Amino acid sequence: MPKKTFFNLPENKRGKLIEAAEKEFSRVPLSQASIANIVKTAGVPRGSFYQYFENKEDAFYYLLEAQTNKRKAFFILSLQNNNGDILAAMEDLFRLMLKELGQEDNVNFLKNALMNVTHEIEDIFTKIFDEKHSGRSSLMEIKCLIDREKLNISDEREFFHIMQILTSVTFRNLVDKYSRNISDDEALENFMIEMNLLRKGLSK
Repeated sequence: MPKKTFFNLPENKRGKLIEAAEKEFSRVPLSQASIANIVKTAGVPRGSFYQYFENKEDAFYYLLEAQTNKRKAFFILSLQNNNGDILAAMEDLFRLMLKELGQEDNVNFLKNALMNVTHEIEDIFTKIFDEKHSGRSSLMEIKCLIDREKLNISDEREFFHIMQILTSVTFRNLVDKYSRNISDDEALENFMIEMNLLRKGLSK
């Protein structure tokens, strides 16, 4: 998490720093990213970077979580449009990710994250509905929108695991697309096969 001094920056300076970090993390994976390049692009002294972030990992995970929160907002809207059907909302989210990863200017940032997965990166992607990352009010908003009558679950614990399964399936299929360099159509087909299996259940 950035330091308080980062959030106290004027909006234009904060924006330049974010853009510079996104540019560097889009150029190379986190492990190869250079703080020197970030501060040079942002036009700030190297020492200033450490006034705002602990290290480059701190900046990277802040940007990644910000990206994830944008998708969470879409997911909430999709839940509303699909009358609380969480599987349909996840399918919409997957389609959105495929579309954005093919069009956005900063796509390489997300692609680099997906192609160089660490436990921390997966944690942010797959636990966006966890109170730890979402905040209690955001998590409750999602829970209230989900129609549990559409799910074959009996209690809160099973509901939690359903959420984990769905987010894990979504994340793994995104990683699979880039690790195997498959087309959007094939990635969507694979994802829908797994989602349909979840809809039907695995046991006869």
